[in-house]
Amino acid sequence: MSEKSITFNSRYIIGISFISALGGYLFGFDFAVISGALPFLRPQFMLDSLWEGFLTGSLALGCIVGCLIAGKLADKYGRRPGLMLAAVIFAVSSIGIALSFGLSFFIIMRFIAGIGVGMASMLCPMYIAEVSPAKVRGRNVAINQLTVVIGILVTNMVNYFLADTGPDAWRWMFGLGAIPSTIFLVGVIWLPESPRWLLKDGQQEKAKQVLNKIGSASFVDTTLTAIHKSLEGSPKKQNYKDVFEKSVRPAVVVGVILAIFQQFCGINVVFNYTSTIFESVGADLNRQLFETIAIGAVNLVFTLLAMWQVDKLGRRPLMLFGSLGLSVVYIILAFLLQNHYPAGMVSIFVLLAISMYAISLAPVTWVLISEIFPNKIRGVASSVAIVSLWGAYFILVFTFPILAEKLGAYGPFYLYAVICFLGFLFIQKRVKETKGQTLEELEDNLIRH
Repeated sequence: MSEKSITFNSRYIIGISFISALGGYLFGFDFAVISGALPFLRPQFMLDSLWEGFLTGSLALGCIVGCLIAGKLADKYGRRPGLMLAAVIFAVSSIGIALSFGLSFFIIMRFIAGIGVGMASMLCPMYIAEVSPAKVRGRNVAINQLTVVIGILVTNMVNYFLADTGPDAWRWMFGLGAIPSTIFLVGVIWLPESPRWLLKDGQQEKAKQVLNKIGSASFVDTTLTAIHKSLEGSPKKQNYKDVFEKSVRPAVVVGVILAIFQQFCGINVVFNYTSTIFESVGADLNRQLFETIAIGAVNLVFTLLAMWQVDKLGRRPLMLFGSLGLSVVYIILAFLLQNHYPAGMVSIFVLLAISMYAISLAPVTWVLISEIFPNKIRGVASSVAIVSLWGAYFILVFTFPILAEKLGAYGPFYLYAVICFLGFLFIQKRVKETKGQTLEELEDNLIRH
């Protein structure tokens, strides 16, 4: 069948991708809000370095639970119900954190927020990958990362303007998260279910209706045939033991290691502990919060650049560039912090590190996780990879305040530089290019061959 006869409803595809990706905005919100709130939370709850790390990392512990819930929920009931539940959890936890009366309650509510973040972090990229044609799948999945960074930037700006409202400013910082949560919930109600899940569930006609909205009749026919072929012989119910089958193990290993590397590369300590890093070189609170806005702006610009290039240059070149570049920049940044260079000089290399991460590891890891697993185990395999990601995130943010107290704020960055170089070597050896192939073609090329 001629490729020219296959056409797509681009406006509809981008529309449903953006609505699903609003979960990414909430992910960005919960991820960034802690950076602006920590200067207020330290005196509020008398935090030492151990409790500061645990309070920050409690989100990740909730994320792990959220991923496990989402994996089972997505495979049993569909992607859409999981997205709706994530939206409700976001809204309730935002209000709960704002009303916290003690440290224990705050951590419990932040843990619950993490459940919503974990569900969204898994389901949003998966859903977008399953409704997107191959030639724009990388860009569309990267929309999720775009909304994450918009959430980070907007949250950092709100934090900056709320900082002068008094010691309870942190309550407003968290409480305002209920607004985008509600918008997300309303949007998800309008979304169709994933056609790949509908077919796996035996709902052929519904799947065909969704595919008809996405593309032309020839697209529908070729997609239905490919999905049916990929599902042949697969059990209707997925089990976590399926991800350890010999045939799919290589893809699962790559997905898990990339997920862990995205966190252990160290950039998220810059996002979460901006105030700690700049305080170590003498910056005042106003400058610390301003730096979070600069970080958010650079993050946004280079995420847009990644969206433009991910389906042109490909996944692998961007990942290689980012991992090696971060390794070099971290060594310079650690040297500047160690020798107490001015905040302006430190800022340049912090922003350079953010730009390299935003164009590579940040969006491309999520793209790869959403596309390298076969249809029959995509839900549980994605769950395993993203649980690993959030486990690594917890270790990273929990240990940074402790390491910074023992070694100085510069010390951990030497370690992150080594990890980034090892990640570069792994990507060079084990990660294959995936651009331009359908999910079913990838399954055939990466798994069966």
